Amino acid sequence: MSTLSIFLIALVAIEHIYFLILEMFLWTSPKGMKVFGLKSKAFAEDTKVLAANQGLYNGFLAAGLLFSIIEKDIKIASFFLICVTIAGIYGSYSTKKVKLFYVQAIPAIMALIIALI
Repeated sequence: MSTLSIFLIALVAIEHIYFLILEMFLWTSPKGMKVFGLKSKAFAEDTKVLAANQGLYNGFLAAGLLFSIIEKDIKIASFFLICVTIAGIYGSYSTKKVKLFYVQAIPAIMALIIALI
């Protein structure tokens, strides 16, 4: 793997660690509510467990990407980057928020293209 591909894969991993923190620990905070567009504290409290579960999955994506860097394994990196891309596409479609596609899927797609070149 090239230095550029390692850098881009690491950026995607860091992004997902950030998502983990937001969803698992900051969901009901003003920052978490703002990032996810939550309108009420009550709704944030009611969905806190779901968000934490979602955050855990983001942590697994980050762990897989970091593992691929440690192992310098393009196959593992490709698998997790494709998973991130699918999550970004589905998340954008299901929430009707195109921004999610740009924030999650585009960096993964870029990292995947560079890694495969």
